[in-house]
Amino acid sequence: MSDTTATFPPGGAPLAAHTPSPPRDGELKFMMTSDYHPPNGTLLGFWIYLMSDCLVFACLFAAYGVLGRNYAGGPTGAELFELPLVALNTTFLLLSSITYGFAMLEMQKRRQSAVLGWLVVTGLLGAAFLSLELYEFATLIHEGAGPWRSAFLSSFFALVSTHGLHVTFGIVWLITLMVQVGKHGLTAPNRRRLMCLSMFWHFLDVVWIGVFTFVYLMGVLP
Repeated sequence: MSDTTATFPPGGAPLAAHTPSPPRDGELKFMMTSDYHPPNGTLLGFWIYLMSDCLVFACLFAAYGVLGRNYAGGPTGAELFELPLVALNTTFLLLSSITYGFAMLEMQKRRQSAVLGWLVVTGLLGAAFLSLELYEFATLIHEGAGPWRSAFLSSFFALVSTHGLHVTFGIVWLITLMVQVGKHGLTAPNRRRLMCLSMFWHFLDVVWIGVFTFVYLMGVLP
């Protein structure tokens, strides 16, 4: 049992151990009494997410840099990569970034139908990019160059497929936003979501330029 004694003032009433009081006017308030969402909070949070995604791709690029020459007697990049096909795939993705930029310009002018039209073109170009990537994967696996063949192929598939999964997620997000814009119009929340997707889509373009240069172009060198 604890040995606690209460203190009594001269009047005889006990004093409370701790009696919180509300802050008076002019005092600092460290807790908000009502919900508040800063207008730029969503964009700031999304920037933080993109930075964390940068770390993911940095790790995958580092793994490829370490393992990219470990062929284990299997095929090399120069024997597997078809640069014309990869260049066409790169063109699709870069064009999709341009068309999304047009959608953002139309969003600033509040032209809903034009925004939806450019988003459709962006989605089709993204789908074309994914189709060629899946074709490349299927061809490599059919030739016996799957991710289990060597450390080089394991790191290659890990990096490129992770980027492909991000593009897939971006297309699903794009379709969802098209439905939202078509149903509710270019409201402030929808414009903010379109801006976040714009940053995500352009981020994937930058990552793919790194993949194209570091993996494919350098991979065909002797």
